[in-house]
Amino acid sequence: MHRFGVRLNSRLIALFALVFALAFLPVNAGELPATGKNAIGIIAAAELPAEARDTLQAIKRGGPFAYDRDGVVFKNYERILPKQPSGYYREYTVKTPGVRHRGARRIVCGLPVECYYSADHYQSFRRIRE
Repeated sequence: MHRFGVRLNSRLIALFALVFALAFLPVNAGELPATGKNAIGIIAAAELPAEARDTLQAIKRGGPFAYDRDGVVFKNYERILPKQPSGYYREYTVKTPGVRHRGARRIVCGLPVECYYSADHYQSFRRIRE
């Protein structure tokens, strides 16, 4: 009986470990999170700089946008964002106070609405959580 109990406990532990591991697997292979320097963090919309929150609202409204290039296709050359078909992502400028040009800050969105914030011109991204 004791032997059966040990075997049962080992199997239960293995089963729970498998269920726990499966709970954290993404639904689609294209959603696998990057690791290392290309890891995508998460940022709450409320934590974004005020200018980024303004840009996010303009995106939701469909404009108007401050820059002519806002809404152009983002090609994901850096391959940090999840791989998607060409034309999936669009980029939008986040104004940078004190800078006369577009600056380095961007929001990149795909459809259905999934948006990412980059403060360093696509060197890193954080997924925006509403």
